[in-house]
Amino acid sequence: MKKWRKWTSVALTAALGTSMLAGCGGGSDGKGSGANKEGDKGSEVASNLNKTGFPIVNEPIELTFFTGKSATNGNKFEETLVWSEYEKMSNMKINFQLIPFENLTEKRNLVLAGGDYPDAFYSARLSSADLIRYGQQGVFIKLNDLIDEYAPNFKKLLETYPELRKGLTMPDGNIYSFPSFYDSEFLPMLIGTPLWIKQEWLEKLNMSEPQTIEEFYQYLKAVKETDLNGNGQADEIPYSGAGVGPLIDQIKGAWGLGNRGLGHKYVDVDPETNELRFIKTDPRYKEVLEFMHKLYSEGLIDSEIFTLKGSSLYAKGGEGVFGATIMPNPKTLMNQDGYIGLGALKGPHGDQIYSHIKVPMVHVGAFAITDKNEHPEETVRWMDHFYGDEGAKFYFMGQKDVTYTETADGKLEYIDEITNNPNGLTYDQALAKYFTWLGGSYPGFVKEQYFKGSETLPESIETGKKAEPHRVPEIWSSFNYTEEETEFMSSIGSDITSYVNETEAKFINGSLPFSEWDKYVSTVEKMGLDEYMKVYKEAYERYNK
Repeated sequence: MKKWRKWTSVALTAALGTSMLAGCGGGSDGKGSGANKEGDKGSEVASNLNKTGFPIVNEPIELTFFTGKSATNGNKFEETLVWSEYEKMSNMKINFQLIPFENLTEKRNLVLAGGDYPDAFYSARLSSADLIRYGQQGVFIKLNDLIDEYAPNFKKLLETYPELRKGLTMPDGNIYSFPSFYDSEFLPMLIGTPLWIKQEWLEKLNMSEPQTIEEFYQYLKAVKETDLNGNGQADEIPYSGAGVGPLIDQIKGAWGLGNRGLGHKYVDVDPETNELRFIKTDPRYKEVLEFMHKLYSEGLIDSEIFTLKGSSLYAKGGEGVFGATIMPNPKTLMNQDGYIGLGALKGPHGDQIYSHIKVPMVHVGAFAITDKNEHPEETVRWMDHFYGDEGAKFYFMGQKDVTYTETADGKLEYIDEITNNPNGLTYDQALAKYFTWLGGSYPGFVKEQYFKGSETLPESIETGKKAEPHRVPEIWSSFNYTEEETEFMSSIGSDITSYVNETEAKFINGSLPFSEWDKYVSTVEKMGLDEYMKVYKEAYERYNK
């Protein structure tokens, strides 16, 4: 395979640009990981670090983390209960430099390429490609030995869930990150963002809950044609969401596509040949896009669908005008009651797969320690706490009788200030005062027992029950590529997926007619689809071994 190097100019530009993150805790000498430094480091660690219990260190230390932030989280992590209290417990002060998720990839890439990065990347959505590239360059430190010695909670998870170690281990045999990992039995959490419709409007329309793609279309059409909120205005929006991708990922299972889950949006397995299939050029995917175009052209999809994001979407939905939407929960994010989640919709050829299911290791690179960090042992201990029961309960629930109460049978419930806020705050707005797990991507282990996000509300649990009979037959974790494969995927592979995404938007909004479909497929093939699939197959075969 040829080596493809298209990102050199990007790295050079970033290196010459103005520094984004300054004053990172420790490591300004750039000599590499504290685990490998010579001199007095070993004795300093031994005297200051406590291998078990709290505080983690006897003398305070300060670190800086590049941190992804969702729109639902507050703007000062250090002031939330979970982090202010953990600072007291650990004797470690963390400065969270917050980067909105919508700008995260660009800012993260610039910082990494420019070399002015902090002690660690927290909730930064690092891909396996990022980990292998910057791990082999020494930017991210190897965690294998550190986990063995300083992370008993996480080490236990690796032993309990073999697929976790499999997904984390890069082709060079090293682990460079801590993941965001969900209990595989917690299906509502793996679904994350169901397709919701308004139960009250179904009843007003005298319609049953949609079971097929056609019934879903008829419901959206009826919403557009009826003054369901009774205000005398045609302001009902049949469907709205943050971009078209979530709806595609929800409905493509009605055409039998996406049968290995959300971890692989471009490739799955053709059930007729049992061979790998590139979803985005399959004839059935053309039908998916034709259906999406039909919804858009008939005004059944929000005209702002391509630009709506986060808080703007929630504010718009808070006016009570959405007939259907995709998000964690309309109640918690928009203060809108009465939505129910749909199960797998049956498609025109009889297919019925609930394709919108994440891999349990939803983010391979949720937390990574850099070579600027002078306290890697302490940092690993700091992170490991949240992979154990005690730390998970603290991270998601806070403190007993402060943010939650516990019943006689051990059930945990948030206090009334959170669940029924007296100031009219939404569930998520009330939570943001105390926690930073809102919006996902955080490193940690999620079990239903300790997690009280919107995925555990009754309507979300019910959606999980509906999805269960038709859930994808096999969930693939993300594949990890060799350095050469990574170079291809980050250049030619990235060009292919970018072109696919740009073109499918044009098919949906009508700026590109479907008479151009064959030309689109031919273009993808000429861009290097055969080589793309060859790389995918090699990674898949390693994965199976």
